[in-house]
Amino acid sequence: MEHWTEDPAPVFAALANCLRVTDPEQAPYRRFGRAAERAESMLAELDTRARREHALRGRLAGFFLRRSRELSGLRETGKFAGLYALRDRRRRLLLIGAQLHTQGLFTAADDVTFLDLPELRTVVETGADLRATIASRRAEYERELRRRTVPVALLSDGADVETLLTAPPSDGRTRTGMGAASGRVTGRAPVVRDPSDAALEPGDILVAPTTDPGWPPLFLTTGGLVAETGAVMAHGPTVAREYGIPAVICVPAATTHIRDGQLITVDGAAGTVTLGS
Repeated sequence: MEHWTEDPAPVFAALANCLRVTDPEQAPYRRFGRAAERAESMLAELDTRARREHALRGRLAGFFLRRSRELSGLRETGKFAGLYALRDRRRRLLLIGAQLHTQGLFTAADDVTFLDLPELRTVVETGADLRATIASRRAEYERELRRRTVPVALLSDGADVETLLTAPPSDGRTRTGMGAASGRVTGRAPVVRDPSDAALEPGDILVAPTTDPGWPPLFLTTGGLVAETGAVMAHGPTVAREYGIPAVICVPAATTHIRDGQLITVDGAAGTVTLGS
């Protein structure tokens, strides 16, 4: 996947979505502020309830709740710092790839991303022709990119765990997943598979196969999130909670069962997605 410095299209897409916001109350900073206020209110309520049950334990509970709220964001600091080093290494490797492409040893500069370091050293030092190996790996990579779904978990024999589970009862209109951010919202549901070209209207409910750190810029204007895979503590659901956006994850075949632009209702507490017209 290209870095934003190489392809800034996702950044421009997020900015374009923000420019569609006309209601001042739906401005990203105000939505984030309201979510922060709700979090502080809940923290104060839990503190009061804990002190009511037991004074000393209540004070300890309140202390750790506040420390958790103040410091939890630091867990991303290591990744944030490490990504600068990775970006620099990627830039250097692409420069080597460009040079080898000029020399006729690579078909494209980014061929370098399909070799490990010992293999790359062999090409640089001996001029070995590994284009067939690169082509094979690139074909496998592009084939995996076309995969519509990725199993959440596999058994040792390769069986997909989800196919072995009994499907929850459904009335045909309700899909059940895992609640990842509380709240209830109804809205239009664009089905998005690539965040770089997503065009969302304010209040739209984002439906995606999965989310990673490249997706949250879209959350600035969305009204909710539905994802086929994920975990409660993963990046997407965590950001959804920070912005107060209802989210339901692990909804099987959500991008297939939900039509692009269909009206849906997301209940983040119940973990359900109800299909409308």
